[in-house]
Amino acid sequence: MKDSVPARKRILVIGGGFFGMYLAEQLARQGCAVRLVEKDPAMMSRASYANQARVHNGYHYPRSVLTALRSRLSFPRFVEEFRECIDSGFEKYYCIAAPLGKVSAKQFLKFCERIGAPCTPAPHGIRALCNPALIEECFSVQEYAFDAVKLRDLMAARIAAAQVHCSTETSAERVTPKGDGVMVELLHAASGEHETVYADHVFNCTYSRINFLPARCGLDLVPLKHEMTEMCLVDVPDPFKRVGVTVMCGPFFSVMPFPPVGLHSFSHVRYTPHYEWRDGDRPGFFDAEDRFRGDLRHSAWRYMQKDAARYFPVLSECEYRDSLWEVKTVLPRSESDDSRPILFLPHYGLKGFHCVMGGKIDNVYDVLESIDAHNLLS
Repeated sequence: MKDSVPARKRILVIGGGFFGMYLAEQLARQGCAVRLVEKDPAMMSRASYANQARVHNGYHYPRSVLTALRSRLSFPRFVEEFRECIDSGFEKYYCIAAPLGKVSAKQFLKFCERIGAPCTPAPHGIRALCNPALIEECFSVQEYAFDAVKLRDLMAARIAAAQVHCSTETSAERVTPKGDGVMVELLHAASGEHETVYADHVFNCTYSRINFLPARCGLDLVPLKHEMTEMCLVDVPDPFKRVGVTVMCGPFFSVMPFPPVGLHSFSHVRYTPHYEWRDGDRPGFFDAEDRFRGDLRHSAWRYMQKDAARYFPVLSECEYRDSLWEVKTVLPRSESDDSRPILFLPHYGLKGFHCVMGGKIDNVYDVLESIDAHNLLS
């Protein structure tokens, strides 16, 4: 970001996930007076935690070269900045499935060459675990995982050092225009008290609840697709203990180390999403938070395991431990090519009210570039 801003801007960041915390810290270090509010009792307790914990290096996006290239640029920067939160001590493989796959092994290798991502044939040991009738080729790649608990603790220390004023169990209920800025009505859940604050800029970083404030304030809804998702946490058999595998590209699965609990995350393109809905599909607005809290949850673990074991028979020995449930939100335009651009909507319906959403943790840097590109703090 730019080295300084001409005046001390008052900033309110809504949402204490990784994006909200990082943005709050960066703006505070540029001389802004920043307040960060989070509706839950703790920061980074929802989507920033309940995910694959994958630090992308481009491999996941052979159908979106732009997303892949952005990942390749962000990967070394993220790993260097958050080195103490990175788990790089495992082997990572991408396996290309023959039936139903959307890319061939030859296409994947060319794609890796194009974006400059390291990719070599996997060793015999991992190949021996594959079902050769269903796996065309297996490649050794460079991809890491992050520990969300360590990352949360690090960011908590950083925002404290940057003198960001934080309020948990505090939600933003309404925004209204006030001169060149925004008045925001806050609700403190513990006391039930309301507070009204002024900000020159408000950054709405609430992920699946991006449309909550626009809906409350009569603004147009942002077109978004939501999925109720289940990320299984499993104890893997010995050959997979320090291994991560992604079988792609299509209706397949990933098994990745999940550092915070010493298990592996297990996700499946077909079974991780339990159902979906879109903002604007029905009259009015259906709050994703209400659906999350009231959801009746039935694990699809057995379906995930049964299908994955066709490709790697040893995965039939996995032992299920728990599931992480979360609402995953994506831009509808991403469905055709699996791209993951950030959502950045400056002055969304109100001057100074900006909506921000990222599809993966390492594209937080794209948000900083967008703020500079729009000269928001000038």
